[in-house]
Amino acid sequence: MAGSQVALMQRLHDEHAAALWGHCLRLTGHDRARAEDVAQETLLRAWRHIEVLEESQGSVRSWLFTVARNIVIDDWRTKRSQKELAVAEVPDVGTQSDRTDQLLQAWMVAEAVTTLSPEHRAVLLECYYRGVSVAEAAQHLGVPEGTVKSRTHYALRALRLALEEMGVGA
Repeated sequence: MAGSQVALMQRLHDEHAAALWGHCLRLTGHDRARAEDVAQETLLRAWRHIEVLEESQGSVRSWLFTVARNIVIDDWRTKRSQKELAVAEVPDVGTQSDRTDQLLQAWMVAEAVTTLSPEHRAVLLECYYRGVSVAEAAQHLGVPEGTVKSRTHYALRALRLALEEMGVGA
């Protein structure tokens, strides 16, 4: 770099660095890390295009501010485009559904289960939550298989009634 270019860069820094820093802070919403990156990239582009600044008839500061603004806009556009999906990649509407209803229903069922007798809760826990067979549930609970079947029947009936009392339809 020739001596005149070094002098121009020094003058650029002395005259415009504080104003450029303030402008970069405003552009980035006072995000200091991003503002530093934008200011650094702006000065790097000024260095690479020193001939434009030497021949500039207009304001050097306005050129620097425009470059900084363009850097921020380009960064924003790049980040936005990375978040967008191509038409061929549009997700299935069914997979993006709101699960609020399922969550509320699960809470209501859990609340209704607390109203059941301990025997009914135990049989539902074994057969529905753990997914074991009637024979395995009978073995775990220490009761005959027929008892597991009848308790399951009456537990489901009691659960349905408890849910209806809570205002949940079957």
